[in-house]
Amino acid sequence: MGNKIDEFLSAVKLGELIHRKDPMEEKKHTIILILAIMGAVAAVAAIAYAIYRYMTPDYLEDFEDDFDDYEDDYEDESEADTTSDPVI
Repeated sequence: MGNKIDEFLSAVKLGELIHRKDPMEEKKHTIILILAIMGAVAAVAAIAYAIYRYMTPDYLEDFEDDFDDYEDDYEDESEADTTSDPVI
């Protein structure tokens, strides 16, 4: 009976030696997991930013249209001044 217990304990110890994890391997796994999480967060942020840029109206177009109108008015006034006779 004692012989079988010894064999069982030696088999358990052998199994532990075979399946023992390397500490460096565990660190690599942790680093890969952290980088994967950071990549996922960055991807979600990039998608959210792209949706935000797509959905927000472009206020610059309105500003440029207003500026063009002002420029046209200014050119009309300056043309009127150049057609009149200069005062000496």
